Amino acid sequence: MEKNLAKTYSPKDFEDRIYQSWEENKAFHAEVDENKKPFTIVMPPPNITGQLHMGHALDQTLQDVLTRWKRMQGYSALWLPGTDHASIATEVKVVEKIRAEEGKSKEDLGREEFLKRAWAWKEEFGGRINKQIRKLGSSCDWDRERFTMDEGCNKAVVEHFIRLYNKGLIYKGNRIINWCPVCGTSLSDAEVEHEDKPGKYWYFRYPAADGGEGIVVATSRPETMFGDVAIAVHPSDERYKDMVGTNVILPLVGREIPIIADQYPDPEKGTGAVKITPSHDPNDFEVGQRHNLEQLCCINPDATMTDMAGKYAGMDRYECRKAWVKDLEEAGYLVQIEEKVIPSGECYRCHNVIEPMISDQWFVAMEELAKPAIEVAKNGELTHVPDRFEKIYLHWLEEIRDWCTSRQLWWGHRIPAYYCDKCGEMVVAAEMPEVCPKCGDTHFHQDEDVLDTWFSSALWPFSTLGWPEKTKDL
Repeated sequence: MEKNLAKTYSPKDFEDRIYQSWEENKAFHAEVDENKKPFTIVMPPPNITGQLHMGHALDQTLQDVLTRWKRMQGYSALWLPGTDHASIATEVKVVEKIRAEEGKSKEDLGREEFLKRAWAWKEEFGGRINKQIRKLGSSCDWDRERFTMDEGCNKAVVEHFIRLYNKGLIYKGNRIINWCPVCGTSLSDAEVEHEDKPGKYWYFRYPAADGGEGIVVATSRPETMFGDVAIAVHPSDERYKDMVGTNVILPLVGREIPIIADQYPDPEKGTGAVKITPSHDPNDFEVGQRHNLEQLCCINPDATMTDMAGKYAGMDRYECRKAWVKDLEEAGYLVQIEEKVIPSGECYRCHNVIEPMISDQWFVAMEELAKPAIEVAKNGELTHVPDRFEKIYLHWLEEIRDWCTSRQLWWGHRIPAYYCDKCGEMVVAAEMPEVCPKCGDTHFHQDEDVLDTWFSSALWPFSTLGWPEKTKDL
């Protein structure tokens, strides 16, 4: 009988066998036990598209240590595993696979067939993460494994959407959103990565409508000028006091736009005068709302120019920028060019520059929801370690905008809103209505959009334990 240990340790000779034994004997299975205190960690669900990285490894280790420690202390310790459907990332992967193998788009397949392919992709590749978690030796309860689009989670998402809608905390409207022209969907503010990059400020003269000298405005995005509806100056800026209420002419376009007074412009920045393009800038949108200004969209969802751009219509936004600036310079409207560091927002998935634009989307009203989160920080119930992060937390919550939660994708939780084919009446419900409450028609179609992945992730600690039902586990 060989009693000597091998000279080198070979993990593959032991680890899979040991983990399999743990799993077969349900070593990590947890049940509600009246005689034990419960201790629960719900695994932050990794995306089905990826592989574990060092961040996951650290996070998994911390969760594993805590769970094993509590289990040894006699708690009924549950570590519940699962994965996230990752709307944008997964759809991109499936679309790429279909294009590479069949030369088709998702529209060629149609929604139903595309979703069949997406579920098949999930079954084929989605389990890779779980195999890696096992390789780490994580002591989670695989009998309770969940997926953010499984039946229980989907029921919870629909229920939560309807409850928020009925409370007036979810609404549909035309507002400024972050649009990714490559992924073809709206993004939340949290999905936009901000980076300062070298750029330019172009200074253009907008001549006065009465033939006077007019006003000089700086912009880093000349291609949006076709959507200008006003020039704003600060009410305290003495330079422009007599110009408020007069009109200037949009260079080369010839359209008259007013000069208005608003708190938004910074007299110390640029010339102190700001062009207002409500359809393509979030701050301009707010100014437009305050002054009841028109909304003119000059950029398409694919980042080409609309008919508002005249002869530049159909051009890519950056090609248009070059040609437009050249034409303005030749016509004598360009005053100067300033090299400047420009804040740039990019899609967190494809890293292309996002385009702020007006769009009809679903939003979660955030002000009321943020109040309790602000209050617990201010009264000391919630503490940050180190405490300097509280400033970041409070700044984010106090400045928060309404959350654009609809996505122009097919993979995800479809929005539970139905529209009457006859009169257009909208009904938010768990199932398609049988009769229109407005006109009595019986034909409906469901909203095409799906919800932001994080709408379901926010419910993850509760939906995985049975919410909205009042389960024993919950």
